[in-house]
Amino acid sequence: MKGIILAGGRGTRLYPATYSVNKHLLPIYDKPMIYYPLSILMLAGIKDILIISTPQDTDRFRKVLGDGKQLGISLRYEVQSEPRGIADAFVVGKHFLQSSPVALILGDNFFFGHGLPDILRNTGRLIEEEGGAYVFAYYVRDPSRYGIVEFDEQWRVMSIEEKPANPRSNYAITGLYFFDEDVSEIASRIEPSDRGEKEITDVLQEYLNTGRLRVQLLGRGFAWMDMGTHDSMLEASVFVSTIEKRQGLKIGCIEEVAYRMGWISKEDLLELSRRYKNSGYGEYLRRIAEEDG
Repeated sequence: MKGIILAGGRGTRLYPATYSVNKHLLPIYDKPMIYYPLSILMLAGIKDILIISTPQDTDRFRKVLGDGKQLGISLRYEVQSEPRGIADAFVVGKHFLQSSPVALILGDNFFFGHGLPDILRNTGRLIEEEGGAYVFAYYVRDPSRYGIVEFDEQWRVMSIEEKPANPRSNYAITGLYFFDEDVSEIASRIEPSDRGEKEITDVLQEYLNTGRLRVQLLGRGFAWMDMGTHDSMLEASVFVSTIEKRQGLKIGCIEEVAYRMGWISKEDLLELSRRYKNSGYGEYLRRIAEEDG
């Protein structure tokens, strides 16, 4: 299974903070926003990842993350010249995917919860073995801001709507999607919406129509945030700060994830720690390596 991070757009809701920098490179507490979705794909066991961004920002991501070899993974980059919708990622990334199943995560999405790595890896295996599509739903107070999934009394999916004026439920579809190898072909033939974008809900509707869509609820033990506003970025930063200070363990630390997954050695981790010099982040990486003997 391969992975895609969609990190394009202009970030206009965050102006003037994003006049000169892509929002996905803005800090969420102690690390760039892009670290969090990247760590999610890595926790899912995905090592071949495509980052899609704007023409002016692609080199900035490459400067921050490189080719991924230092993490034991492969990072590649493609340009989305203008915002054309989430589903357009599968068109832009068609050559990269080469008929492989894929997990797509939006670059401004934050996930946290006990047992999440197991859920991610099990979902990936399910898609590889059985095909179809798999998404996660989360109860929200303001459903009109999101793509919404409606369930019947047996929790079977009834409908999907994109930012409905009169939502049929409070369950938002999060920005993490697992698809089989058919997704690029489906995304290529769906028509843009009135907004001029290829809507991810139209792709999901195709899978729903053919009985190949599964939805799992993320309950109270999980946190999901769409970090697309100043308030939500602050909330995510406060959440990360609180957990990290209380537990002494970092969230979204891509070097630690690579080490725990067995993709890099203790010596590699120590070498990576030197990149961050005397910062708290570098000290944390050194502590992780030293604690393991």
